[in-house]
Amino acid sequence: MSDLLEALLGDLRAEGDQLWSTVTGLDADGWATPTPAPGWSVATQVAHLAWTDEVAALAARSHTPEGKAAWDEIVLAAMADPTGFVDSAALEVARLAPEALLARWGKARDELTTALREVPAGQKMPWFGPPMSPTSMGTARFMETWAHALDVYDALGVRHEPTDRVRHVAHLGVRTRDFAYSVHEQQPPAEQFRVQLVSPSGETWAWGPEDAAQTVTGSAYDFCLLVTQRVHRDDTDLVATGEDAATWLTIAQAFAGPAGPGREQR
Repeated sequence: MSDLLEALLGDLRAEGDQLWSTVTGLDADGWATPTPAPGWSVATQVAHLAWTDEVAALAARSHTPEGKAAWDEIVLAAMADPTGFVDSAALEVARLAPEALLARWGKARDELTTALREVPAGQKMPWFGPPMSPTSMGTARFMETWAHALDVYDALGVRHEPTDRVRHVAHLGVRTRDFAYSVHEQQPPAEQFRVQLVSPSGETWAWGPEDAAQTVTGSAYDFCLLVTQRVHRDDTDLVATGEDAATWLTIAQAFAGPAGPGREQR
């Protein structure tokens, strides 16, 4: 297993632990608190993470006969209800008692970590889009954990201190540029963009050629909020140079699936 994957799994664990400590001990009203995602409570957010961690672990184990059979069942269920499959699963798991829900999520987190470590070297795992390496899956799971945790923190009025772990989200947001265009049935620009962001600790993170004509600069935290659709474009400090870069910031998304409704301007 690569050092990169191990470091990523450590960051994923830390991000999950932060959310875990926030929801542990909530009473029934706390778990039922509505979050910014319409129709989703705190329980639904945690249930979604538990279920998707379980499914990701199944995908990681699909290199075994038993794992492949379990993954094939998931794919067939998704094909039967492609638009509502994920939401239905979250709502179903959210019906568990808080202690049972936390136990299920805790087990799923452990199983996912183990499964990603055991994927044979050089082998990719299936997903609902293109196959993914364990590192790519770990990055996607970090993004999901971070974004859904933000909804919980917002709902509960908990202060969330940004950390440089958000680099995983920023990296994914940059790498999914062309995917965002495809979701909107648009042709992505041929040229690369320069994305230069300031991390929570004050470091500069950069992607793309230094001489690119199209650029995006600003706060890494704001960029991560934008590509996970947790903030309206006009409520960020991001500066786009070039028409194509400006367009990208209106459609950017780091998550799979159709474009979401986004957030209203504050």
